[in-house]
Amino acid sequence: SGGDPLTFSDDRIAELLTGLRAIPHLEIIRIATRNPVTLPQRITPALARVFKAAHPIYVNTHFNHPAECTAEAAAALGLLADAGCVLGNQMVLLAGVNDDPTTVRELNHWLLRHRCRPYYIFQCDAARGISHFRTPIERGVDIIDGLRGWTSGLAVPHYVIDLPRGGGKVSMQPDYVLDHVGREWTFRNYRGERFVYEEGL
Repeated sequence: SGGDPLTFSDDRIAELLTGLRAIPHLEIIRIATRNPVTLPQRITPALARVFKAAHPIYVNTHFNHPAECTAEAAAALGLLADAGCVLGNQMVLLAGVNDDPTTVRELNHWLLRHRCRPYYIFQCDAARGISHFRTPIERGVDIIDGLRGWTSGLAVPHYVIDLPRGGGKVSMQPDYVLDHVGREWTFRNYRGERFVYEEGL
């Protein structure tokens, strides 16, 4: 929503990072960019050196579909990971594009193979002109249900809704608690099997 920070030159990025690192209480610098997807050639050894000099740097990228997982994108992620950047992906749930567990699982496995952790699945915002991409919230919950237990936990991102008017992000997930009486909890697992768990004293 604010533009891609990697449209700046390497020198300007270095200047900004140096200024940010001079702030005593600042611990985390996170850079959100879609350039590894849309312009992977922007990720160069020179840019990687700029990031390496300002560590720790967290880079969140924005792959939405396996069709975006090109050899060039893989090389870009590799440069960033080799430079010590911590990589995460923020996918937007899009009707007819990635709104099924199989597509999301394929994307997330590719990301993990290239050292990028699936971090968020965002519910598509209620913005003008994109209503045809919006899915019911239950669809996102179903996708998480179709991932958890069927793949590595590393491949299961947080499904979040960015609340309107600055309400922040809330995490949505399947309900695995079937019942709770006293110290006894009844759960279902990813296969739908029931298990009783008794809390200790």
